[in-house]
Amino acid sequence: MSTQERYQLPIDGLEWMVPGKFDSAFRWEYQDGSEPLRRLYEKGKNLQWNATNRIDWSRNLDPENPEEMPDEALSIFGSEVWNRMNAKERAELRRHDQANNLSQFLHGEQGALICTAKIVQQVPNIDAKFYAATQVIDEARHVEVYSRLLHEKFDIVYPITPPLKSLLEGIISDSRWDMTYLGMQVLIEGLALAAFAGIRDMAKNPLAAAVNAYVMQDEARHVAFGRLALREYYPHLSQKERDEREEFVVEACYTMRDRFNSRDVYERLGLPVKECIEWEENSEGMQQFRAGLFTRIVPAIKDIGLWGPKVRKAYADMNVLSFAEIDSAALSAEDERVAIEFDKRRETV
Repeated sequence: MSTQERYQLPIDGLEWMVPGKFDSAFRWEYQDGSEPLRRLYEKGKNLQWNATNRIDWSRNLDPENPEEMPDEALSIFGSEVWNRMNAKERAELRRHDQANNLSQFLHGEQGALICTAKIVQQVPNIDAKFYAATQVIDEARHVEVYSRLLHEKFDIVYPITPPLKSLLEGIISDSRWDMTYLGMQVLIEGLALAAFAGIRDMAKNPLAAAVNAYVMQDEARHVAFGRLALREYYPHLSQKERDEREEFVVEACYTMRDRFNSRDVYERLGLPVKECIEWEENSEGMQQFRAGLFTRIVPAIKDIGLWGPKVRKAYADMNVLSFAEIDSAALSAEDERVAIEFDKRRETV
């Protein structure tokens, strides 16, 4: 059965053409690169993996709670809507909510695939082209694993949400190479890392947890790639250029915090959408969850130097300013360690 037949809501065609114009940069000097990027390229080559072999696809999912996540992870847990639901309705909500989240991961990974291919063409330095080429295959693998998880294990897929589609359109259509890095490598990938971590660390189903652990091992390198490239480039920008990028960061972060919700799931299951969204927007638990999604973004933004008053004010307003002190390198090292632990667990089964 095709993906189109599995979509839970109508979609506007199977293709999305994003118009854009940018220069493709050739580089005839092959030895003037950045040593940190060269090391990251070596790491990217050494850590390639085959999703068919590394993941145990024979494992099944519980139809009532596929990822075996705690109910507290559901957006409307504890609400009056939740309290009125029977066991069957709650099981349907778990399955559809998890499938919707994975669907957005899937669509976002295709966006990352397109953006990284664009970086290979645009970026002016050869070492950045080298590493971006390794990331292209990483992103293809991520599209593969989330597609397989949804098609073979959930058997349902949700369309891309308007906020994610809008962000991707802006990033892909922008002609400036650094905006592709900033939007995808730092912001969207950073948000994804935090979301992946929630499933990796809380899911009791080994298949669901392993998929996210292995993807995170790659994604940690991708965010590092964005930080390394932009940290070297942004000090050379004019104040006007920096202001433009900080304005983009603020707008994108508010969009990611405020506009991502489970509206499509509520509509599909016939739940009272307005009541559910109001709970999401006002629940203390959901506010803490949304703030936690910025644990990877805030330190990266500070590291690349987009740390003007407007950005700091926005992060203070979001109650995430303290995340600036998080050690991103330590988080990346932990992501790699956890992925290796998953390999060891599989070997002992």
